[in-house]
Amino acid sequence: MADKETSRVEAFSDGVFAIAITLLILEIRVPHLQSEAGNGALAGALRALWPSFLAFVGSFGAILTMWINHHEFFKLLHRVDRPFMYANGFLLLLVTFVPFPTAVVAAYLDRPGAQAAMAFYCGTYVLISAAYNLLWYAGARDRRLIRDGVPDRALRRIRNAYLAGSPIYLLATAAAFWSPLVAFALCTGLWVLWARLDYSWRPAREGS
Repeated sequence: MADKETSRVEAFSDGVFAIAITLLILEIRVPHLQSEAGNGALAGALRALWPSFLAFVGSFGAILTMWINHHEFFKLLHRVDRPFMYANGFLLLLVTFVPFPTAVVAAYLDRPGAQAAMAFYCGTYVLISAAYNLLWYAGARDRRLIRDGVPDRALRRIRNAYLAGSPIYLLATAAAFWSPLVAFALCTGLWVLWARLDYSWRPAREGS
């Protein structure tokens, strides 16, 4: 029964991630030109969409990486409880919000207001990082929901990686007022951390 409840929560979460990542593409609009406009005009209009393409790729990669880490974290759990489900719900709230700051960046990255738009975007990931740490606390504090045999060293490795994200996102938010593109690079650079995060474990031996 416990494993069934865990699977239900994960399946619901997967659906929310899928909807959020799909909504991103809706912010890239087909250019509508005069009927006499030629290939050059269309090519120019498509080039002008570079902020939308950049924001789309950045947020798609972020949500994909978040989903993978969410999935890997659930492998460590043997059950869920009410506090954990509320913490997971808070994370999903922020995941569904991501398309909005993505749209703001796409609209303002190449015009006045770019700094505020990027600070808003990076600030969203500050909250998401906090939500992941809350989820971790709700599931792993005192090994409440963690499967037997998962070694403490594996839990410490994952916890430290989660904690490392928040100061980098805060730095990116501050950097947005200096250079929006540098701030965006800091945010996307964290993909490397999350993509390389190892959730694998072997049952702990006595005395280890």
